[in-house]
Amino acid sequence: MQASFDPSARPAAATVALIGAPTDVGASVRGCGMGPDALRVAGLADCVARMGLNVVDRGNLAGPATPWRAPEGGLRHLEEAVAWNRSVYDAVDAALGMGHLPLLMGGDHCLAVGSISAVAWHARRRGKTLRVLWLDAHTDVNTEAGSPSGNLHGMPVACLLGHGPAALTGWSGTPDALQADALRFVGIRSVDAPERDAIHRLGLTVFDMRHIDEHGMRTAMTEALHGVDEDTHLHVSFDIDCLDPDVAPGVGTGVRGGVSYREMQLCMEMIADTGRLASLDVVELNPALDVRNRSAEIAVELIESLLGKSTLARG
Repeated sequence: MQASFDPSARPAAATVALIGAPTDVGASVRGCGMGPDALRVAGLADCVARMGLNVVDRGNLAGPATPWRAPEGGLRHLEEAVAWNRSVYDAVDAALGMGHLPLLMGGDHCLAVGSISAVAWHARRRGKTLRVLWLDAHTDVNTEAGSPSGNLHGMPVACLLGHGPAALTGWSGTPDALQADALRFVGIRSVDAPERDAIHRLGLTVFDMRHIDEHGMRTAMTEALHGVDEDTHLHVSFDIDCLDPDVAPGVGTGVRGGVSYREMQLCMEMIADTGRLASLDVVELNPALDVRNRSAEIAVELIESLLGKSTLARG
């Protein structure tokens, strides 16, 4: 039987705006700057159109080259990361202002600072409750004080919670773009010791791989989506390394023992079932480490599920 679009699972907007951010400024490995075009080659625009949605490709944003310098004050490439995140903020802000669903194509995960800061500003202005699903092998809640590398793709959550460097906090109009209770982490399996302390101190909700192994993805996602309703702006920040590297090898920081293909399909389908998806990041795809663009193709298949593709319409 052919899979089809389930109209009951339509996202919150009828038009998807593709926004490319081709940079590895926050990453530890070169290559994820090629991610946006790999997603295009894998047919992302056609996938969105098949879902019965309008699609507008805004092209790739421009920004500074990655200088590959050593960390300064515990941070690598802060100035360049700020410039890229400003461009992302402006592009996501513009898409949301037009009533579109922004789909940020990274690039590394530090770009979520600009993306989610813009989302938080819009959600607050519209009286919406923001819920962020962080699908990742890592919690990215490091700071310059505890990061072993200084790489900013390990710090976006800390920045969004108001605990990162001053240059990357406060962008949504308040010191913290997110409150801890707005976040749900799924697929986590690599946490530094300072991050572990921060998770407990901040009261973050983490569905790690042990939780998924013990209770299943269905239970984890039921808990992660609890309380999402018509007054919710639902944002998904999807790091490709949430998947097991045997499934998606094209990532710079792969960690064994991750989410399987079928588990991630269920995750995406359950998000789609809410009908509240309103913005999306897809980050850390590294074509230089991929095999015949397989990871990009898998990402596109998963985005289809996130936008409502299903084998049968669910009652």
